[in-house]
Amino acid sequence: MPRLKNHQKAESLAKLSDKKAQKSGVHCTVYSVSGDQYTGDWLDNKKHGKGTQVWKRAEVLYDGDWKFGKRDGFGTLSRRLPLSNDYVRVYSGEWRNNKKEGFGTQFYSATSWYEGQWVGHQRSGSGRMYYPNGDIYEGEWLKDKPHGQGILTLANKNKYEGSWKDGKKNGHGRFFYLDRGQLYKGFWVDDIAKCGTVCDYGRDQAATPTTYPLPQVQLKEFVLMEALADCCWDSERSSLCPKSGHV
Repeated sequence: MPRLKNHQKAESLAKLSDKKAQKSGVHCTVYSVSGDQYTGDWLDNKKHGKGTQVWKRAEVLYDGDWKFGKRDGFGTLSRRLPLSNDYVRVYSGEWRNNKKEGFGTQFYSATSWYEGQWVGHQRSGSGRMYYPNGDIYEGEWLKDKPHGQGILTLANKNKYEGSWKDGKKNGHGRFFYLDRGQLYKGFWVDDIAKCGTVCDYGRDQAATPTTYPLPQVQLKEFVLMEALADCCWDSERSSLCPKSGHV
């Protein structure tokens, strides 16, 4: 019975030559056939130590620590500007196993950046985000979104303090309307205030205060809870009963 030959894909001459080179220690710039280049330390034919890698097609440069061929430690990733030889920073901070991990700063534009903790290339942990419109979020993150406890300060200085889930206000929180001197305390669901109270707060220092101050509610908490329950029951009952009318 004829035997089938196991055809293995032959490696390119460039890869074979690279394996035979057995690079270790400090080397001058090493070029690849793709146009990429690396200058720095090697160990057993792998980038290890301090070094600078340039990816020609992606027009990206990394300068920093390497460990067994991967970005690991502290390093800076930069991108080349169009029609220029100048580079701008994209990320500067800690790396692990070729991914952003630990503390670092990501630069999205001249007016927008994030500084804080990373896990697996995503913002996770504690961090501060500066948005292009002037808003600032500081608090907890999970999988690239605000998640946990955090403070969002708007460009007009109004701010929200409280719980977040999947990038939206969820749970208990307080919204400070400092421009008009009021404070909302309550419960949020997917960025929408569902139930809460409003009171005056810093009205004397507000830029555009309300015409009249809010009166103080004198009812006890259990009375308010009973009233709220009655409102909910009335709303539910009215939706079940047919509407009356003249024939």
